[in-house]
Amino acid sequence: MGLAENLQAIRERVNRALLRAGGPAREVLLVAVTKTVGPEEMRALAALGVKEIGENRVQDALRKQEALGDRARLFRWHMIGTLQRNKVRRAVERFAFIHSLDRLELALEINEESLKRGKKTPVLIQVNVAGEETKHGLAPEELFDFYGEVKDLPGLSLQGLMTMAPLVPRGEEVRPVFAGLRELHQEIARRFQPGGDWQHLSMGMSNDFEVAVEEGATMIRVGSALFQTSEGG
Repeated sequence: MGLAENLQAIRERVNRALLRAGGPAREVLLVAVTKTVGPEEMRALAALGVKEIGENRVQDALRKQEALGDRARLFRWHMIGTLQRNKVRRAVERFAFIHSLDRLELALEINEESLKRGKKTPVLIQVNVAGEETKHGLAPEELFDFYGEVKDLPGLSLQGLMTMAPLVPRGEEVRPVFAGLRELHQEIARRFQPGGDWQHLSMGMSNDFEVAVEEGATMIRVGSALFQTSEGG
C-alpha cells in the first residue's frame, strides 16, 4: 500500500481502539516518525494533512527543515529522542514539543533557553515504566520528586508523560506499561493539580499503538506502519 492507504489504515485502527476503550471522546495525535525518510515523503505527508512530525535527532531535523524551506512551517515538530544539553538551544528554537525531559539539568537548560526567547516550551517527562536498562527516562518512583522540582520553572509548560515500551511480538504484552504510565499521569494530577495543560500521554509506536490508545494515549509515534520501513516508530 502507498502512503495514503497506510495513513487511512492507521486512522481506522485508532478509531476502532477508541471505540473499544469507551469513555469520553478524545483526540489522538498521530506523530509521524520521519527518521527514515526525507523531504519528498514529508511533502507528501503535508498534502495528506499530517501536521505532527517526530524526529529523534536535532541535527537531522535541522537538515530536513532547511531542505523543506518554507514548507517546514506546515508541520509541528516534536523532539522524541534523547536530547543532549548542547543541542537544547536549537531544540527550543526549532521544535514545538519536547517529549524526552528526563533529568533536572536538562530541565534547567530548556528553561533558560526558553526564557531567553520569551516563551514556554511544551515538554513531556519521559518515564522508563518498563525499567529497561537500554531505555532513557525516570524510574517511576523518581517521577513525583522530579515533577515537584521542575513544575514551577517559568520556561516550561509541563503537559504530560512519555514512555517507550519494550519491543515485543504482540502489543498486548506491553499493556501494563501503558496502563502504568496512565496511572502515573493521574497521580500527578491528584497530587499537584497541574491544570488544563496536563493532558498528554505520548505512548505507542507502530507495533503497539492500538493497545496504547486503549490505555489512554493522546499521542502515538508511528513510523514503520506509515512508511513501511524496517524501522521507525
